[in-house]
Amino acid sequence: MMQEKAQGVVYIVTEKSPQSQLFAEYLNKKTGHTIDLYAPGAALPTSNAEQQLLLVDADHISVDAIPDWQEKLPESLARMPLAAFNIRDMDHALEALSCSQLKGVFYRNENLEVICKGIHALLNDELWMSRDLMARLILFYRKYQSNAFRPACGLTNREMEIISLLSAGSSNQQIAEKLFVSEHTVKSHLYNIFRKINVHNRIQALNWIHQNLGPILPNIETARSLQRGR
Repeated sequence: MMQEKAQGVVYIVTEKSPQSQLFAEYLNKKTGHTIDLYAPGAALPTSNAEQQLLLVDADHISVDAIPDWQEKLPESLARMPLAAFNIRDMDHALEALSCSQLKGVFYRNENLEVICKGIHALLNDELWMSRDLMARLILFYRKYQSNAFRPACGLTNREMEIISLLSAGSSNQQIAEKLFVSEHTVKSHLYNIFRKINVHNRIQALNWIHQNLGPILPNIETARSLQRGR
């Protein structure tokens, strides 16, 4: 006889209401997992289920309060994958991700079928976020890498701009025009850059950029266009 796959358990932390009860019943019917509702201040029971998930309603526990709420949980519950729903928009999602270690984010207008797919993914130890949100996080991570790397090699903001343009194939004259400086100033910056990264010419510098910075270099043209559009 084939053994049935064990159900997962989802703890939904929200205010109990007819609407939230219908939400839980729908998720239970569509996912086959146990869906339990708990008020934000209620004590959550522990479970022996291998697959467990905490799903927090951002309308009832603000995203900046989630870490404090999580710290009060028993250790076994505090280690569970954590996701939030009723997130208003991308800015709210980014705020939530900066406050706590969320594995998943569901927007307020999320389709119920999408939420079910997300719950399956989260219970299988996957992440669940929109493509746009993931793209923003990747861009943020690349910028963080760039900012973290710059002090290590001693490059200034201006030198990082020049390196970015250099990697895009710009000549000294083109770099000077784009940065509104003289070509002599560009040559001086390049001399200092070559000295700091221990190379002797543009080809060696380009090889160094490819090996050490690669795709994390900021796009100067795009960045300035965005700043002008604010």
